[in-house]
Amino acid sequence: MASKGAGMAFSRKSYGLTSDAEKSRVTGIVHEKLLDDYLHRIFSSTGRAPMAATSRKLLNFQNLPEHLDQLLHVDEEAEEEEESQGQVEGRLGPSTVVLDHTGGFEGLLLVDDDLLGVIGHSNFGTIRSTTCVYKGKWVYEVLISSQGLMQIGWCTINCRFNQEEGVGDTHNSYAYDGNRVRKWNVTTTNYGKAWAAGDIVSCLIDLDEGTLSFCLHILLSTPSDPPFCSRNGVSLGTAFENLSRGLGMAYFPAISLSFKESVAFNFGSRPLRYPVVGYRPLQDPPSADLVRAQELLGCFQAVLSVELDPVQGRLVEKESSEWQLQGQPTVLLTLAHIFHRFAPLLRKVYLVEAVLMSFLLGVVEAGTPAQAQSVVHQVLDLLWLFMEDYEVQDCLKQLMMSLLRLYRFSPIVPDLALQIRYLRLTIAILSHEKSRKFLLSHVLFDVLRSVVFFYIKSPLRVEEAGLQELIPTTWWPHRSSREGKESKEVKDETSEERLRRRAYERGCQRLKKRIEVVEELQVQILKLLLNNQDDNGGEASRYIFLTKFRKFLQENASSRGNMPMLCPPEYMVCFLHRLISALRYYWDEYKASNPRATFSEEAYIPPQVFYNGKVDYFDLQRLGGLLSHLRKTLKDDLASKANILIDPLELQAATMDDLDEDEEPAPAAAQRPMQALAMGGALPLPRPSWLSSPTLGRANRFLSTAAVSLMTPRRPLSTSEKVKVRTLSAEQRTREDIEGSQWNEGLLVGRPPEEPEQPLTENSLLEVLDGAIMMYNLSVHQQLGKMVGVSDDVNEYAMALRDTEDKLRRCPKRRKDILAELTKSQKVFSEKLDHLSRRLAWVHATVYSQEKMQDIYWLLRVCLRTIEHGDRTGPLFAFMPEFYLSVAINSYSALKNYFGPVHSMEELPGYEETLTRLAAILAKHFADTRIVGTDIRDSLMQALASYVCYPNSLRAVERIPEEQRIAMVRSLLAPYEQRPWAQTNWILVRLWRGCGFGYRYTRLPHLLKTKPEDANLPSLQKPCPSTLLQQHMADLLREGPDVAPSFLNSVLNQLNWAFSEFIGMIQEIQQAAERLERNFVDSRQLKVCATCFDLSVSLLRVLEMTITLVPEIFLDWAQPTSEMLLRRLAQLLNQVLNRVTAERNLFDRVVTLRLPGLESVDHYPILVAVTGILVRLLVHGPASGTERATSVLLADPCFQLRSICYLLGQPEPPTPGTALPAPDQKRFSLQSYTDYISVEELAQVEQMLAHLTSASAQAAAASLPTSEEDLCPICYAHPISAVFQPCGHKSCKACINQHLMNNKDCFFCKATIVSVEDWDKAASASATSSAA
Repeated sequence: MASKGAGMAFSRKSYGLTSDAEKSRVTGIVHEKLLDDYLHRIFSSTGRAPMAATSRKLLNFQNLPEHLDQLLHVDEEAEEEEESQGQVEGRLGPSTVVLDHTGGFEGLLLVDDDLLGVIGHSNFGTIRSTTCVYKGKWVYEVLISSQGLMQIGWCTINCRFNQEEGVGDTHNSYAYDGNRVRKWNVTTTNYGKAWAAGDIVSCLIDLDEGTLSFCLHILLSTPSDPPFCSRNGVSLGTAFENLSRGLGMAYFPAISLSFKESVAFNFGSRPLRYPVVGYRPLQDPPSADLVRAQELLGCFQAVLSVELDPVQGRLVEKESSEWQLQGQPTVLLTLAHIFHRFAPLLRKVYLVEAVLMSFLLGVVEAGTPAQAQSVVHQVLDLLWLFMEDYEVQDCLKQLMMSLLRLYRFSPIVPDLALQIRYLRLTIAILSHEKSRKFLLSHVLFDVLRSVVFFYIKSPLRVEEAGLQELIPTTWWPHRSSREGKESKEVKDETSEERLRRRAYERGCQRLKKRIEVVEELQVQILKLLLNNQDDNGGEASRYIFLTKFRKFLQENASSRGNMPMLCPPEYMVCFLHRLISALRYYWDEYKASNPRATFSEEAYIPPQVFYNGKVDYFDLQRLGGLLSHLRKTLKDDLASKANILIDPLELQAATMDDLDEDEEPAPAAAQRPMQALAMGGALPLPRPSWLSSPTLGRANRFLSTAAVSLMTPRRPLSTSEKVKVRTLSAEQRTREDIEGSQWNEGLLVGRPPEEPEQPLTENSLLEVLDGAIMMYNLSVHQQLGKMVGVSDDVNEYAMALRDTEDKLRRCPKRRKDILAELTKSQKVFSEKLDHLSRRLAWVHATVYSQEKMQDIYWLLRVCLRTIEHGDRTGPLFAFMPEFYLSVAINSYSALKNYFGPVHSMEELPGYEETLTRLAAILAKHFADTRIVGTDIRDSLMQALASYVCYPNSLRAVERIPEEQRIAMVRSLLAPYEQRPWAQTNWILVRLWRGCGFGYRYTRLPHLLKTKPEDANLPSLQKPCPSTLLQQHMADLLREGPDVAPSFLNSVLNQLNWAFSEFIGMIQEIQQAAERLERNFVDSRQLKVCATCFDLSVSLLRVLEMTITLVPEIFLDWAQPTSEMLLRRLAQLLNQVLNRVTAERNLFDRVVTLRLPGLESVDHYPILVAVTGILVRLLVHGPASGTERATSVLLADPCFQLRSICYLLGQPEPPTPGTALPAPDQKRFSLQSYTDYISVEELAQVEQMLAHLTSASAQAAAASLPTSEEDLCPICYAHPISAVFQPCGHKSCKACINQHLMNNKDCFFCKATIVSVEDWDKAASASATSSAA
């Protein structure tokens, strides 16, 4: 019987399969006897015994088609049943069962192109299939891709769902939920077992008996007890009975799933993984074609195992790996007959997976990798030779889809044998050049999410990966050594703990070695894809990969925030590490053959790549702003430094394009039809190209109607601007456009004079490296931080276990009830720690190993060199994408915080040099005017603030050249109004911590007094002040007449604002707390309030540092602004003291509330900061300075001696000449914090109090009354002492000097003040009388 595919419309290759008698005598055809033996050997039925040579019919190529028809004959009843699949009794609907995306859904859903995979994109979306059943026994399978909230089961067409109620929440709908381990039919009860990603659920319905049940197939490395339904599944039992049956009652497979959850259905289009005896899949398998395919595969295998020996006239049995196609006409004609019938069958998904995939996997398992690769190459050569191109392409596409699905959802066995087998087959297929190029061009990135091949998934169940056997002994560290966390000293490691740790480390090494086998295979795949020597008859693989890789990056960069469209970050992490390994391999290989090139250890991206338009960076931000703006403003620099000319017409088009992007034209907006918003409506919008990001190894995903209606198509990316070279889009580029030629530098056109002429490496590798850095920025860094959560969980449970063990030791033996509870808790914590420690071993091996750390370190060094080379180009540095600076900052943070305690950054080669280079970059560019982006400037500022917190990195800042250090400090001292002042202030504070008054604590002292044993209290970094940078600051403040006044004016302004905001907020908090009705204070308000308090404290500390380093700024009144600055400082200090030290005041009441979020708000931090300033002014200064400071402080109308007494716990000032009484224990007193304040510091406070008490008494006795009309009309605190010219209005000098620092207009008439002159009432009166 002829194959059904033979009569299709496509033309097929003709090999003269039916020939006349003359063609049998063509040269090369063996004699009849040998040909008969050969054909009978090849085309003997696999189910029958071979016939004797004397009784069988003579076979040749004339009667072979008839023999093949008999061999492939299928029972007519089975054939008719297969042809009428849509008319099976008990089933209604199309024979091909898929998800109903046109009307059978509720909510927003993302559906794959094969209509079998679905991802939730709304609160609780529901979708059903296109086919229902009303009689018989039926089954379908669901592959669980994520383990979140889903309800899987059956429903009728009359069920109505919404965003809150799904399958199982209405009558006649039934569901199983493995997330909550329950079954649902209006009501819910406990049922089944918990599922995990990779498990398969079989949904069974028996409409003859009216029952519904489920089977859960858990992916374990060791099979469980075999239930009735499959060899390793778990029958969950009958879930529901007495289903409604009869007229009008038919049940659809259906699912409801929450946001981002995903599954894949198998209704029978592929072989069921776990068929159930007596139950039929909703979609019938192609049984007749399956029989034919298996017969033809047997014939094909026979060809590979038999060789003709025409000289000896006999058949020779050979291994398949040794078989070679030698051009023998007999063999070619035999294969042509096989593939004439086999080719149409190999286009069907079911047959590819059931027949071809099984055969190829068997080949991989049977021999060595080299033997398997040889056989697979032979098979692929024959497919391309005897099948039409479209047939081979369909076959390869289905083969890779099935292979990727098997790899992704295969169980994690102890030796990772399944993953190794699938990767070996993938390597064998991709080693075939023609197949590799087709898959790269049309499948791997366009149809499949091929990044899955580079991912090693983490086992959710420890027993799944056999980790209990691999790591029998568990261990966990007793403390975290990550920077930023205060590490507690613990007792020395005991011998038992040491043995446990070493056993655990040996188990981790065993696990790591097994994982490294898989990683090496994944690197081999990328080496194949990056091959640039296979350009025979077409483009080399590397350049096809570059085009697809750039599109992959564009999709992920453009879809950030739209999570279902993104490549999952855990895949990105693995892909990045494998890509780096393959990239460095080819980089160093090129160096070996080109001595002038550089090693990968010295790699960087030349700066011309960023501005010559050869590499598309999509809509990613540049350091200097929009690309169109930079090309417009820096066109002269491009022409002079890089010999690049920009077409004026293209500049104009780019400018108009930017305007259009901001505001959509009205006609375009009006063209959107409103009916698209309706469920099940038409699809008037074209499918956006950026939605080609499939999951689960199937064809490209498309959105359901509701989803597409909410999406706005992206504007097509404009082509790169014209330069003095040929510029093409990524798809149009050739090898010469990338690598260049004798007169063309390719990607490196526009080389600035600062760059060397010799090549670094192949240009294509530079583009791969650029993409790897972009990948790290897109999602890898976030994922590295997320995976640290496993280590944090281990630390938390270890702490809980130690606390429980301590309680057990302290618990009296007579309290058996408490002992029992504590013992139970101890067991729970121990079991959880055993699980987490084994999982942590997996995470360390796959994510945080020494090799992975070196990859991230290499990226950091690449970014540093790139930034350094870009900086040398002057204004052209603005073209660099922002993500290079972001990756430099974030990769350092990851190395410092994420890879400990197992690995330390200090162990890396060139560690100190790298720290110094990064310090130089942060110091120079945090205030670089070429960088305009707010986000990246903030990131640089925060990175520098973090950098000066730790001793190693602070020493690196001190190692940078002196000119750069001074420039950095000069930028920090610039007026705060020009940049984010809070971050700048924190940097200065961290340079001072450890030097200020009572400023040596690492945990807030007032919290330790109330909760001394609480280990969860927030901690600060250990003080590490920099005297070198402090000296630079002092030198700069003395340098010019305007530096110190402008800087201190900014500090005082911000202190006034921050403390005023803080007082206003605590007033609102106090009012809310006093209301009778129950209310809650907004946590965000509490956070802002605490931030304002912390800012006030840090600003006070900066003032303390300034006074300590350069006291003459305030005390040398020969300087024109000193008196004004001192008066402003005294005014602010008195305001702070009065607000904080008043009896039973607002501050006291809020502090006693102890609200969560306001832990840092207390008397100690702010009062010791104020005390430090006062001590520097009144105790440490010279006698003349102390006198001036005292007079200004006492002259301020807000000064109260009682506030100074409060610092030492005294309610009233002491009598002069008497000793200070003992402080009241219930009151605040600095004397209560002797662990943080030294005896010398306390003595200085007492000296200051005695001095102010004496001076206050003397000032009170000597003061003369002043009439109100002689007081300053602005502050009413000081007598009038200045007159404004030309308007003649008057005030005190302090008020007018402070005002003129920010404004030149008169207080009263708003006239511009030209000058300020001294004014004395008596002198003015005498002058007036003499004039009269």
